[in-house]
Amino acid sequence: MGILRTDIWRTGILSCPLSDILARGGVDGLPVTWLPDPGPFRFLADPFGLWRDDRLYLFAEAYDYRDRIGRIDVFVFDRALRLLDARPVLSEPWHLSYPVVIVDEGEIYLLPEAYRSGRLTLYRAVSFPDRWEKVSGFAFPEAAIDASPVRIEDRWWMFYSPPGGSGADRQSLLHVAWADRLCGPWHRHPGNPVRRDRRSARPGGTPVATGGQVVLPTQDCTATYGGAIVPLAISELTPERFAARAGTPIVAPADWAPSTDGLHTLSAVGEVTLVDAKRISRSPRRIAIELERLARRQAR
Repeated sequence: MGILRTDIWRTGILSCPLSDILARGGVDGLPVTWLPDPGPFRFLADPFGLWRDDRLYLFAEAYDYRDRIGRIDVFVFDRALRLLDARPVLSEPWHLSYPVVIVDEGEIYLLPEAYRSGRLTLYRAVSFPDRWEKVSGFAFPEAAIDASPVRIEDRWWMFYSPPGGSGADRQSLLHVAWADRLCGPWHRHPGNPVRRDRRSARPGGTPVATGGQVVLPTQDCTATYGGAIVPLAISELTPERFAARAGTPIVAPADWAPSTDGLHTLSAVGEVTLVDAKRISRSPRRIAIELERLARRQAR
C-alpha cells in the first residue's frame, strides 16, 4: 500500500566546503554532525544557512505527517558545531520548504518554497533570525519550486522547477530566470524549460561558481524522489542561451544507514556543507496517523 511508504529525511552538517565535495565527487568518509531527531513521523529537510557573529544559522523545513504542512525552523551552532538553540521562525497557512538564505546589500532574506500559495515570496529579516516580513516589491513570474538564486557578477539568476503540470514535470523540468536586482523585475529565459531530464533538472541546493563555471546541485528522481544529487555543470548562461552537462550522481554513503535511500540537498555555507538524507519507512503506524489527520479535518 502506498500509504505505508513514508519518506523520512535527516539533516546534517558536513565539515567540508561544497566546492571540495564536487571536486572529490562524493561525501563518503566526511565527518557529519546530525541534527536532533524530531521524533516519529517527523523530519527536518532542505537545509540552508549562513555564518553570522561566529554562529552557524541553519534553516530547515520542519515537517510532521500529522498535519502535513511544513514550517521553517532555525538551528544555531557554534564553531565546534555544538547546538545552541532551535526554534520555529516562519509558518504560513500553506506548506513551506526549501528556505534559501540570501544576503544582499546588507540585508538578510529568506526565500522558501511555497508554491501552494500560488506565488514565490521573499522575506526580509526584521530581527534575525526569527522575525521576517514579506518584501512587497518582490514579484516573480510564477510560483517557483525549489527556487535557487545565485548572483554572478552584476546579474541575479534563478534556477527552479515550474509549479504546473504533473508530478513528473515538477521533477524533470528546469527553468531559469534573470534580473539585475534581487527584487526584480525578473525575466523568464526564452529557452524554458532549458532542461528536460528526471535525472538532473530539479534543483537540490546552492549553485556555486567553481572551476570557471556554475554548478547547480540537481536531484536524481529516476528511482525515487531525491534519490541522489547530480551536479549540473552550466557551461553557457546568458539571457538568450543555456547549456549544461550532468555529472556523476552523489549518493548517501553506506555508513549513513538507515538514511541511505536518498540525498536531495547540498547547500554551501562557507567551510561546511548542509545535507539531508532519506530513509523510506513502511511502518503500519502511518495508517493510524492518516486516519487521525482525516478525522481532525472532518471535525473542523
